[in-house]
Amino acid sequence: MRNEIKVIWEKCTGCGRCIPKCPLSAIVLENKKAKILPNCSFCGICVKACPFEAIELKRQEKIVDLSEYRGVWVLAEQRGGKIVPVTLELLSVGRDLADKLGVKLSLLLLGDEKKNVEQLRRYPLDRIYLVQDSLLNYYRTNLYTQAIVDLVKKEKPEIILVGATSIGRDLAPRVATRLQTGLTADCTSLQIDKENRNLIQIRPAFGGNIMATIVSPYHRPQIATVRPKIMKKASPKNERKAEVILIKPKLSLEKAAVNILDLIKEESEVKDLQEAEIIVSGGRGLGKAENFSLIRKLADLLGGAVGASRAVVDAGWIPSYHQVGQTGKTVQPKLYIACGISGAIQHQVGMRTSETIVAINKDPEAPIFNIATYGIVEDLHKFIPLLIDKLEKAQRSLT
Repeated sequence: MRNEIKVIWEKCTGCGRCIPKCPLSAIVLENKKAKILPNCSFCGICVKACPFEAIELKRQEKIVDLSEYRGVWVLAEQRGGKIVPVTLELLSVGRDLADKLGVKLSLLLLGDEKKNVEQLRRYPLDRIYLVQDSLLNYYRTNLYTQAIVDLVKKEKPEIILVGATSIGRDLAPRVATRLQTGLTADCTSLQIDKENRNLIQIRPAFGGNIMATIVSPYHRPQIATVRPKIMKKASPKNERKAEVILIKPKLSLEKAAVNILDLIKEESEVKDLQEAEIIVSGGRGLGKAENFSLIRKLADLLGGAVGASRAVVDAGWIPSYHQVGQTGKTVQPKLYIACGISGAIQHQVGMRTSETIVAINKDPEAPIFNIATYGIVEDLHKFIPLLIDKLEKAQRSLT
């Protein structure tokens, strides 16, 4: 399958109007006629720019019988033998999509261990594809890609959901490329066009200033990665246990490209923001890096984690793994306290689904107050020390 583009010499006048329109500078004049260079991307802009219809573009599209594809799949991600929480979030939205389409919801579980199967059967899904091979116990891009692509070509699901984790962001594009289908990354919402069975994929674009709606109407499967902590987790209330289908993939260590010698876990006192139930975040309103001591002390008293806005991370006040927002982590704690954070849309994207949001800011017009459960209009340098003092007294009274 190849695209073709050519200049019709009889029609071309050598006017050159197509040349400045080409974004890749892939058109030149030769013997007073336009010539298309090999770096052409077949975007078609030059076709529209030519007033004499002297450029012809033929796209060779892959014809896909959409009726052959049915079912919603969720990729289960495991780390250290444990199911990553985003998997349960994908099961929740996957169940909703499958019900609207009237199809089965399946979970794709890769690896040799069976211990998670019974746990997962309690969730609202219909099937578990257990792709069993010891080579899949640890993530290796080539082997995971091959195992998934082979099974997708055989079973033909219409939707595949993957967590937008470090693994998911590495794996999903490779699977989509092998299957010659589309992929929408970092989705924050998923809906269904029931009439055309299209997955409506919604994600932030242009720095979070707009929300883009993306569909893939001509190709299957439709693949989307979904940000963690955006969807609610599924509840383990499956009355009928899911059917387990054992798959034995044909894999070779020679094609792995990577050989795992040892697994070293990094020990750290830093709490995982995405798993924390309480987060205290600081922003530019702190004034200087040293004032993050207030945020850390408040977080310690509440048993929470320390978060931050992008502005203070960029300023070097705190390491990047504390960043909450579009270019940081998406969180969904029970309590989120925003201290001195104005609340730009890029930050809101990462924390607006928190159960309770408390905003402390001396600017009453700060956007953070638009989504806050409780808003405190006060200088944080006055308010937080008082709050810390009250919490310390309360703790002493209990001991």
